[in-house]
Amino acid sequence: MHTITGKEQLGPDIHRYVVDAPRIARMRKPGQFVIIRICEEGERIPLTIADADPEEGTITLVVQAVGKTTRQMAMMEAGDHIRDVTGPLGKPTHIDKFGTVLCVGGGIGNAPLYPITKALQEKGNHIVSILGARTKDLFILEEEMASVSDRVVIATDDGSYGMKGLVTDAIEKVVKEDGVEADLCVAIGPPVMMKFVCLLTRELGIPTIVSLNPIMVDGTGMCGGCRVSVDGKIKFACVDGPEFDGHQVDFDELMARLRTYAPHEQEAMDRHEEACRALAGEEE
Repeated sequence: MHTITGKEQLGPDIHRYVVDAPRIARMRKPGQFVIIRICEEGERIPLTIADADPEEGTITLVVQAVGKTTRQMAMMEAGDHIRDVTGPLGKPTHIDKFGTVLCVGGGIGNAPLYPITKALQEKGNHIVSILGARTKDLFILEEEMASVSDRVVIATDDGSYGMKGLVTDAIEKVVKEDGVEADLCVAIGPPVMMKFVCLLTRELGIPTIVSLNPIMVDGTGMCGGCRVSVDGKIKFACVDGPEFDGHQVDFDELMARLRTYAPHEQEAMDRHEEACRALAGEEE
């Protein structure tokens, strides 16, 4: 059992949890993740470690309530217990002094991007963070990202905050208009965002690393659920990744696979909401 020692709402349906996990806190490195199971009958879901405090023995998880398990987790509070937290899993980010690095985050992608950006800055890189969201209310971890960046550029689809446009528009502005010569790009966000970032950075000649979050079950490479195509070869995100050369990822296949269990996920959500309504009726 792992105790939730803190919970904070960051945005609509987005919460930050501080979870007691001493051994993971000591061992984790940027880019790695855990797999959690909130109860004995629950499903296993992967979550990136957004931060860790080895002295306190805690890790930080940022969770968006979009499915049955994450909605169940959204109902949990400080003092509640998570049944299983397994990790750290996956290969850590390769941290080196590259020069100027574009750190591009979309929506909740800022959570896994933060520890990577922090490590890259500590290594002496010049960090230009480009953060995007559909609207201002959906921005998370802006202050945290700013604290580990030399420059922050913000873009929203609707223009409610920062420049109006997508992160690709912001990248073009930074590189083409401002003359920034980037040596590396790290992009984390929705697959469609990462796809178009990679199409642009390929054109601009900027090496690009992406972090993938496909369907995952065991986190050890045994189930094969997290397979992705990279440079025409099958890779398993849980053990070969989660980070890959973005210019070699087949994003169309990835997005198609993410939709595979959509009907089952909706069915599980419907059953969960029905159970919640029944429980509320009994309490009344």
